[in-house]
Amino acid sequence: MYPNDGFRELDREECLRLLAKVPLGRIVHTRHALPAVLPVNFGLDEDGAVLLRTSAASELVRAIDGAVVAFEADQVDAVAQSGWSVVVTGPATVVTDPAEHERLVRSGPRSWVPAPQEVFVRIEPELVTGRELVGGRTLYGVDLRT
Repeated sequence: MYPNDGFRELDREECLRLLAKVPLGRIVHTRHALPAVLPVNFGLDEDGAVLLRTSAASELVRAIDGAVVAFEADQVDAVAQSGWSVVVTGPATVVTDPAEHERLVRSGPRSWVPAPQEVFVRIEPELVTGRELVGGRTLYGVDLRT
């Protein structure tokens, strides 16, 4: 995170607890040598890995399989000027183990755009960071609502 920016840093456990509360996030990857950001629904695995379920033929799968990506989710209350943001960074891989795939079919996220052949993409949580702004007030005591 950025030191002295007025936000409270969140530890890994807080980050994963908050991620489990929201259904949508954004995957950040490289597309044609440029950053690309895509909204996705997701789930968390037992070990904190981010799970996506998408079409096996999707361009996204080809772009991120084997690549290091970032995944971000947040929750913001614009009226109260409060919220949090969590970023998970790590390698993304398509789940190829048949037993693991079957387990995720039963317990993993459901795609909001189902396809005939779906795969699960797993983002290993090598780096998990987060920050929070509470009630429109910075760590410096400055009230943002005035």
